[in-house]
Amino acid sequence: MSAGTVVLWRHGRTAWNAEHRLQGATDIPLDDIGRWQVGQAAQGLSERHVPDRIVTSDLGRAADTAQALADLAGLPVEPDPRLRERRFGEWEGLTGDEIALRWPEQYETWRSGHDPHREGAETRRDVADRMAGAIADHASRTATGGTLVVVSHGAAITLGLVTLLGLDPESWRGVFGLHNAHWSVLRRSSGAGRPRWALEAHNQGPAVIVDDWNEGRPTEGVPSTTADALRT
Repeated sequence: MSAGTVVLWRHGRTAWNAEHRLQGATDIPLDDIGRWQVGQAAQGLSERHVPDRIVTSDLGRAADTAQALADLAGLPVEPDPRLRERRFGEWEGLTGDEIALRWPEQYETWRSGHDPHREGAETRRDVADRMAGAIADHASRTATGGTLVVVSHGAAITLGLVTLLGLDPESWRGVFGLHNAHWSVLRRSSGAGRPRWALEAHNQGPAVIVDDWNEGRPTEGVPSTTADALRT
C-alpha cells in the first residue's frame, strides 16, 4: 500500500490570522471568514481530487477544515497530533511588532532564517522531521495509487513539504507558504536519483483575488469554486 498523491491542505482563517498573530500550537478556532473559505475550498478540492483518506492535525482549526471535506467525501477524519503547527513558545499570540519590541535580537535571528533558542519552541528541523515522518507513515498506509489529504498548518506544511522533496528545511527558502484554505499537491515519483515525491502544484485554491479571499468575498465575475487562485 502506498498513496500516489498527497494533498497538503492548510486550515481556513482564524481571528489570529487576521490580526497577524503567531498561532503555533495554541488551539484557535476558525472565524466566520475561515468557515466560508473552508466551505468554498472543500468544494473546489473535491472537484479535483477524490480522497481515499483524510488525516488532520488535532487542533480545532485544522480538524474543522478537514471535516468540511470529509462531509463531501463520506469519509472519517483521522486526527494525528504529529501534524500540529510548529510550537513558538511564549511568542504565540503576539504580532511581529510585539515580538520585535520584547525580543529584538531573537526576532532578527528568526527573520534571517535561523532558530533563536527559546523555551518551549520547536526548531525547523524538529518540525520538518515530525511532519515528513507523519506524512510518509500515512501515505504508506493509504491504498496503492490512492489520494491522501493531509490537513495541517502553514509553517508545518512548508517544512514537511521541503523535506519530502529532499531539500534542507534549515537552509532552503524557495517554497513560500500557503494562503488560508489553499493546498499543495505531491505525486509519487520514480526513477533512480529522484526524491520519492515531486511537487505538482502549490498554493492552489478557489479562483479569487487574494485580497477578496482574505476578506471573505467572492471575486466578481469568477465562479467561487473553480480552481487555481488568481494573483495580484
